Amino acid sequence: MRRLLILVLFLVGLGFALANFPGLAQQGEFDSIIINFREDLPKTEIRDKIQFLSTKYDQEINLNSVFSIEDNIYILRGDKQLIKTLRKSPLKQLTEYIEPNYIYNILEVPNDPDYSKQWNLRSINVEQAWDETKGEGVIVAVIDTGVSRVPDLQQTEFVPGYDFVNNRTQVNDDVGHGTHVAGTIAQSTNNNYGVAGIAYQAKIMPIKVLGTGGGTVADIAEGIRFAADNGAQVINMSLGGGGESQLMAEAINYAYDKGVVIVAAAGNANQNAAAYPARYPKVIGVSALDAAGNRAEYSNFGAGVDIAAPGGGKEDKILQNTIDPTTGKSVFVGYQGTSMAAPHVAGVAAMLKSIGVEDPGEILNILKQSARKVDSDPLNEYGAGQLDAGAAVKLALRGKLSFRDFFRWVRDNGYLNPRFWIDGGAVALLPKIAMMLGSYLLAWLLRYYFPFGWSWSLSNGLIFGSSGLFLLKGFYIFDLPQWPFRVMGSSLAELGNAIGGTPELNPLFASVLIPFLLIGLLSGIPSGKRFAIGCTLGMTVALAVTAFSSPHLWLLGSGAIAQGFLIVNALLCFGLAYLASQGEPKTL
Repeated sequence: MRRLLILVLFLVGLGFALANFPGLAQQGEFDSIIINFREDLPKTEIRDKIQFLSTKYDQEINLNSVFSIEDNIYILRGDKQLIKTLRKSPLKQLTEYIEPNYIYNILEVPNDPDYSKQWNLRSINVEQAWDETKGEGVIVAVIDTGVSRVPDLQQTEFVPGYDFVNNRTQVNDDVGHGTHVAGTIAQSTNNNYGVAGIAYQAKIMPIKVLGTGGGTVADIAEGIRFAADNGAQVINMSLGGGGESQLMAEAINYAYDKGVVIVAAAGNANQNAAAYPARYPKVIGVSALDAAGNRAEYSNFGAGVDIAAPGGGKEDKILQNTIDPTTGKSVFVGYQGTSMAAPHVAGVAAMLKSIGVEDPGEILNILKQSARKVDSDPLNEYGAGQLDAGAAVKLALRGKLSFRDFFRWVRDNGYLNPRFWIDGGAVALLPKIAMMLGSYLLAWLLRYYFPFGWSWSLSNGLIFGSSGLFLLKGFYIFDLPQWPFRVMGSSLAELGNAIGGTPELNPLFASVLIPFLLIGLLSGIPSGKRFAIGCTLGMTVALAVTAFSSPHLWLLGSGAIAQGFLIVNALLCFGLAYLASQGEPKTL
């Protein structure tokens, strides 16, 4: 009964924490509202309702653009309070949804001009990919601040795009961000001028949805649909923000169903969750690497990150030809940010499209399986790993991924199951399984020497002390903090580093100290004592397995000292469990 009460209190506390966590889906900023009228309504009824709303709120309510006529998407100036009012009014019955028209912004960190070399292209092994493809003929839509034809884009082929900010067909860049992004994808190359691009024989479709003050979800969503309807095969969105949008999700699903690969930047807030639209399931979310191959200090990580690519750091920025927004003149300048990382992935996706891989899901699988795996990534900072253009093209040219390729990848990365559960975070299964089975085996071998039998209390203790519910550690659920899953998925020895998510064990927890305290505290409760004995036996095996597989302790390092510490404490745990079991009845 006591254990049931503790479990109920824990679940209630966890539920309260999760229920009060606001989530990125509700954190965006907006000053206008999207009203999406049902498509089965007569145009006259919609017109009458718009006129009524215009009079009531003393403002013009217009279609978002000329492309909104069929979908009946109107924009109304307003705030959170107005949304609540509209959702409770009879208007709700006439609409598919009423939602914030969130403002997204370009994702970049302020920087100074940097004429450093293009270390980023070498780091993704692009030269090997160029032996097979340069992205010939593939159309890549750059949904951004527009693209200006700077000198090092003169030989790059363009197809018609659209300016949703100013509602015109001319798509000039007045910020410099979109031109820089387009340069990473397809800067003119082998022209004896400037710098290179990744898929430099691809075609650029410029779509302007952002200005100096950012851009709205409605414009971005229409930009996605425009790209899909006009032949784009890859979409790059180096933009993002807080706020989940049904309109955006519908546009992404629409493009994805047409076979478009959609790539987006994870965001630059250094937070444990990618920004929207990278968080959507059918979007490839990209975190940023610095020149050393580590996650850039500004890059978001965690839920929504599928892969990592060069984004630059303070000293080593991503160099491309763009415009100076103050003068409009051509400049070669270095930027840093996940905005710079995303077009690397978009460029490689264009390469894969050009050699015949059409399905966006298959392209994502190739990118993931060819990525350079990061050995320890408890916070999903790198997704499937670091982008490798050469390996991706090579893998795609082998045709469909065979079981042998898959098995080789599993073997080379050292994981029995390399997939990420839900949205990231692989768990090395073999050591965990060894810990769990080893604890049961130890108890079974010594059952004739220990004066007691089996019970649920002992079994639960064995699991908690050895492996924990380790599968939970890899779960990411959108807009929920990950630490509760890490805590629930951790063994007793891992509780000291579960919240921080670091791979280093805390010596206070990875020792005989906690089992000693448990036995002392629970010795007066029969079921509690059995649980404590089980935990101690489980710790015996967990510490022994860790000592010979991956000893890594805070302050003690990962060498002989750490290994010796774990072995000594494993022996102490075994002795403690034996002593605590003396005098116990044979049947529990």
